[in-house]
Formats: sequence, structure tokens, C-alpha cells
Amino acid sequence: MNPAARRVQRVYLTLMLGNTLAASLIWGINTLFLLDAGLSNFEAFAANAFFTAGMVIFEIPTGVVADTVGRKASYLLGTITLSVTTGLYWLLWLWHAPFVWWAIVSALLGLGFTFFSGAVDAWLVDALAFAKYAGSLETVFGRGLVVTGISMFVGSVLGGIIAQATNLGVPFLLRAAVLLVMLVFAAIVMKDLGFTPDHSMGPVAATRNVLKQSIDHGLRKRSVRWMILSAPFASGVGIYAFYALQPYLLELYGDTTAYSIAGLAAAILSLAQVAGGVLAPRIRGLFAKRTTTVIGASLVSILVLVALGVISLFWFAVVLLMIWGFVFAVAGPVRQSYLNDMIPSKQRATVLSFDSLFGSLGGVFIQPALGRAADLWGYGTSLVIGGAVQLIGIPFLFASRHEKDPADTNTAHTDAAPIEPGAAAAGDPGAAGPRPT
Repeated sequence: MNPAARRVQRVYLTLMLGNTLAASLIWGINTLFLLDAGLSNFEAFAANAFFTAGMVIFEIPTGVVADTVGRKASYLLGTITLSVTTGLYWLLWLWHAPFVWWAIVSALLGLGFTFFSGAVDAWLVDALAFAKYAGSLETVFGRGLVVTGISMFVGSVLGGIIAQATNLGVPFLLRAAVLLVMLVFAAIVMKDLGFTPDHSMGPVAATRNVLKQSIDHGLRKRSVRWMILSAPFASGVGIYAFYALQPYLLELYGDTTAYSIAGLAAAILSLAQVAGGVLAPRIRGLFAKRTTTVIGASLVSILVLVALGVISLFWFAVVLLMIWGFVFAVAGPVRQSYLNDMIPSKQRATVLSFDSLFGSLGGVFIQPALGRAADLWGYGTSLVIGGAVQLIGIPFLFASRHEKDPADTNTAHTDAAPIEPGAAAAGDPGAAGPRPT
């Protein structure tokens, strides 16, 4: 890695560190925070569903910001929005506000995250290309996971301890403060390298164009299409499981007020993420195709969720939690690299945001449904049902593998060739262009 690429990587890793530290301060206690505010399981996960609904609604419009104004501008807007809405979340908890206000503010939190989705990864990949980096994207994304895993460990432990020593609201105030620090950092050091914003269209026309580009370079290319269509099942179940495991582990532990234990569980998950991030490139190297790694990790994840749902021993559940976090961390960089290598640079942020949109769409429906299942039959049964739901996405991964895209066997980053606009309809067998045999 040359000095210019190393500078780009340092900025990216610092952004990942700060963002994850801010977020993880509340990850271990978020569900407990919502329940403490007077919400039921169904309402708590419905609030999370409104968060993901906000991501669905705002994903395309905010994608316009990343592609027409700049990746840096998108990041700064996301940081401002998240810091303000996190403060509002604290006020809702303080006032024991009715559910409707939780729904509104949760949707605005989703708006904040849509400014991030796609933009930061696209900024990294374009800046690395500008810096003449020709190495493996898995390596950089893997390092990102290591840094975020360490941040998550620190933030989760601190969040749980601080909540135990003070109250469940203080970690949210600290989160808002860290986000403001990241705002200042990004404003000073982040630069859009290797990308020229397109100012040729107005907001409405740009939004329409982003949607068209998402379809042309996402759903129209079949190898990308199948990966995007698999996202709702893995993401929806993954988000639910992460937050449901907080009260479930305390239930198995035998003390529903042991907030530090909830933070420790999230911290253990972060250590598994560090290990997964370190080993992802090596595990990827064991297989000829990237999809083999993603499919294998997804199947292990499903088995672990089912096992978590049927056991009743706290420490065994913690071990399963580590395995679940590890396989997710291994699959993440490989899936990111596979998608990035199939998308042309100019449309990268757009299609990555579109992929995030589909993942969020799964969370809109899956989270409240599984939350209701937890109300009726308990957290364990809801996790087993979640495993069955995630299984629905596996055939889509196999379908992407069947397309035999060159990105499936790439070991170094290359830009995908651009697709001619309007070359074929989404259902046309020639839509993805020539396929290797």
C-alpha cells in the first residue's frame, strides 16, 4: 500500500472508529432503554421498524446527495442528523412519550443513517483507486471491521457500565457528543478523491436519475440483483436478533436489570467481529469463489440462531453469540468486495445505497413480526422463527453464484465495466450483458 492509499485508509478507519464508538455506546442497552420508556416488545421493535422504514423512504433521496453533491457532504449531513435525533430520543425516554413520537423520531434516525449508507464505502473505494491502490478490498474492509470491532467493544462495555452507574439515558447523551466530534474531524480531513460530483440536474431530476441508475446497475445486472434481493432476509433477521439478544441474555442470566451484562454481551460480539475482520481475507482465500464464503457463513448463522432459541444456559448462549458475530464479520467484507467489484465507480454509492434500502426493507416487516412473536411465545421461539426467515434468502445467493460474474473470483479490486443506459429491460436475458462460461 503506497503512502497516498495509506492516508486514505487512515481516514476511513478513523471514521469507522468514531462512528462505531458513538453507536455502540447504546447498542448493548437500546432494547432495554425502549422497554424502560414504557414500550412493549412489539412497540420496541416497531420503533426499530420505523427506523428502518425511514432508511427505506430516504435512501434514494439521500443517495442524490452522495452522487451529486459529494460523499463528504453526505457524511456531514448524516452526522448532524444523528446527533440531533439521538438527543430527541433521550428526551422521549425522559418524558415516557407515547409510541407515535418514538415512531417519528426513529424514522428521522433512519434519515441520518441513509446519509452514511453507501457514501462512506464509495468514498473509500474511489479514493483508493485515485491513490493507485490495486490490492484486495477484503483487506481494507477487514481492517475496518477490526477497528469497528474494537470500538464496539469499548463502547458497549462503557455504555453498559455507565448505564449501570447512572441511568439508561446517559449513554445516549454521550453518543450525541461523540458524533459532534466526528463532524469536526470529517469537515477538516475528508476530501472527495477520485470522484467529481454531478451538478447538471435539479433535485427532482437527480432523484429520478438515481432511481434509474439503481435499477440499471443494480437490479438489471443479474449477479447484483440476486445479492440485493437476499439482503432483506439476512439484514431484517440480523437487526432483530442483535437487539432481541439484549433482554434474552439477561433473562437467561436471571437479572433483567444487569445492564453491564448486556453491555458485556455486546462487547463479546465485538471481539468476535475483530476476529472475523482479521480472518476474512484468509478465509476468503480458502475458496475459489466469494459467494462460497457468503453462503457458508449465512448457513452457519441460521444454525446458530436456531441453537440460541432452544438452549437455556447463559454461558452456552454467550459462546453461540460469539460464533454468530464471527460468521457475520467474515461474510461482511467478502460481500462488500463482491458487490463493489460488480458496480462501476460512478454509480457505486447509488447501488450500495439501493442494496442498503433492500436490507432496511426487510427490517420494516421482520422486526415487528418477530417482536410480536417474542411477546406471544418468548425470545427463544422468535429467534428460531428468525432462522427460518433468513433461510429464505439462501436461494438468491446461489442464483448470484450461478451467474458466474468475474467479481466472484477476483482477488484484487477492479472497476466493473459500465452498462449502457437502457441496454435491456430488467427481465431481458441479455440485461446483464455477456456472461463468462
